[in-house]
Amino acid sequence: MTYGFPELNATLNAASAILLLVGYCLIKSGRWRAHGWTMASATLVSAVFLACYLTYHILHGERSTKLSHAPHWLRTIYLFVLLPHLFLAVAMLPMIYLTLLRAYRRDWPNHRRIAPPTFWIWMYVSVSGVVVYLLLYHTALYS
Repeated sequence: MTYGFPELNATLNAASAILLLVGYCLIKSGRWRAHGWTMASATLVSAVFLACYLTYHILHGERSTKLSHAPHWLRTIYLFVLLPHLFLAVAMLPMIYLTLLRAYRRDWPNHRRIAPPTFWIWMYVSVSGVVVYLLLYHTALYS
């Protein structure tokens, strides 16, 4: 039983990606306050995702997906998306913290330096999280 967590987690990842994109557009149009609120919302949504993801894995334990039943090409795509997703999901946490800290301190030169790579990594992780969900639960990978 998955308790609906995979669907919720995919939805939270998609919401995070949308908020990140809106925040990006807002900063490019010079709407700093709206950008700040939107990025704070993206952070909150991502934090809720992390809490739900951890709760799911505590309740559900290891997944019982048997990748051996899926076609080789599909397993390859899945792993090609999953591995950088996992690595970057861990790497982005201190980057998000530093980006938010520098914004909070109004250290704009250093904030501007770290914000672009943080944005692109965070965006990749959010979008690839949805792709991982689709591959796991809506293809032959799921068994």
